[in-house]
Amino acid sequence: MNMAWQITQLLLLALMTVVWGAQPRTPQDKRNLLNICMNAKHHKTKPSPEDKLYGQCSPWKKNACCSVNTSQEAHKDVSYLYRFNWDHCGLMKPACKRHFIQDTCLYECSPNLGPWIQEVNQSWRKERILNVPLCKEDCQSWWEDCRTSYTCKSNWHKGWNWTSGSNQCPVNAACHPFHFYFPTPAALCNEIWSHSYKVSNYSRGSGRCIQMWFDPTHGNPNEEVVRFYAEATNRAGLPGA
Repeated sequence: MNMAWQITQLLLLALMTVVWGAQPRTPQDKRNLLNICMNAKHHKTKPSPEDKLYGQCSPWKKNACCSVNTSQEAHKDVSYLYRFNWDHCGLMKPACKRHFIQDTCLYECSPNLGPWIQEVNQSWRKERILNVPLCKEDCQSWWEDCRTSYTCKSNWHKGWNWTSGSNQCPVNAACHPFHFYFPTPAALCNEIWSHSYKVSNYSRGSGRCIQMWFDPTHGNPNEEVVRFYAEATNRAGLPGA
């Protein structure tokens, strides 16, 4: 009976990994899936209010994993956060850059990404997000607003030339409009950050996908989303549920 139970647990664990693409956190962390900061380069240890969050990071003022300084740096070109140059193929259009700032704010500030956090062995972080179900409208508008900007790579997590101190295109990597490297919205959202996101079939307001953009005066819609996926994880009976 004990062996059968163990096999069942392992099968459920494998299923959850396939569905959400993230290794579950340790049992002692499981209770925090609804409100947790990942163990990464600039994240706070625990989410807490930050009344002075800057610009596009301000929706998370009531409960944030980012500091005020991080929110300010997220809006700068080649900031100290990661020394990443958005303009590696000429000036990125403002409408396009706005999506990348919002993407950075979500990554740095959101305490509602728990079900998609997994451990990684990287020098600059111990955890990452994988296959976060991004609402289809957010992905579509990101792709449409960036079609006339230029880049030289489809995966921005790796393969850059960093000899100058910030990212430059690798040798023989030609600059083309975004749609050359990202022919569809899904290609952009799924591939640009090594599958940190997975474009969802669900729409904004459905309670089943993470919104990159939201109006904080109406509350944080991602709280309902993370509650749904965390409860589904618990119902699967994984260790620590």
